[in-house]
Amino acid sequence: MNIQGQAALVTGGGSGLGEATARELARLGAKVAVLDLNMDNAQRVAKDIGGIAVQCNVSDPDSMAQAIETAAAAHGPARILMQIAGIGTAKRVVGKDGNAAPLEDFAKVINVNLIGTYNAARLFAAACAKLEPLEDGARGVMVFTASVAAFDGQVGQQAYSASKAGVAGMTLPMARDLAQHGIRVCTIAPGLFKTSLMETLPEPVQQSLAASIPFPSRLGKPSEFAELACHIVSNNHLNGETIRLDGALRMAPR
Repeated sequence: MNIQGQAALVTGGGSGLGEATARELARLGAKVAVLDLNMDNAQRVAKDIGGIAVQCNVSDPDSMAQAIETAAAAHGPARILMQIAGIGTAKRVVGKDGNAAPLEDFAKVINVNLIGTYNAARLFAAACAKLEPLEDGARGVMVFTASVAAFDGQVGQQAYSASKAGVAGMTLPMARDLAQHGIRVCTIAPGLFKTSLMETLPEPVQQSLAASIPFPSRLGKPSEFAELACHIVSNNHLNGETIRLDGALRMAPR
């Protein structure tokens, strides 16, 4: 799909990997709606790239549906969804106090990362399936965000790993499901990236994490995630795949 002139939705577009992706889409000529819970961040990015900012909670059906409608009113129906919004926590199953981890903490991560991804996908796909196909029969493309933690999660990452493994696990069946509508689905599983969240860690910790990556031995650049996400849109034969973007990193137990 040619990105030029297409309407695109980027959830979590106000910061980190989402911000980089929103900026790359705009550079390639897309009309970008920056969807985020944090409107200050969303408005900052949208202003920079000539897009629109829309407040959105991906795990809330009404909020996501309204965001899609708001974006469509401004840019026309979207054919591109970058589902990047997510949260992460680390908590051991049995704490130092001997008590079980609170179930609500696990449920919150699953609700945002996994259910939120499905919610955004189902609503986007329903709208996209109604569009006229492009010359090659394509109607749209979705790119989800998993993590290397889906495959080699560390101690305390049960909720995060489970949520991201769920995203990776539904990629192929969803691609098969939506093939009849000409909608492709792929997922990126990033490793360690130099986002604002990473930059809150002390510099020695960042350097230690970077050194654990075989090659290149540095933290990933958000622009590299964005480039892959946009390539998936442009490469019509990429479908149903989860792609690790991690410099050959395999996470240690802790």
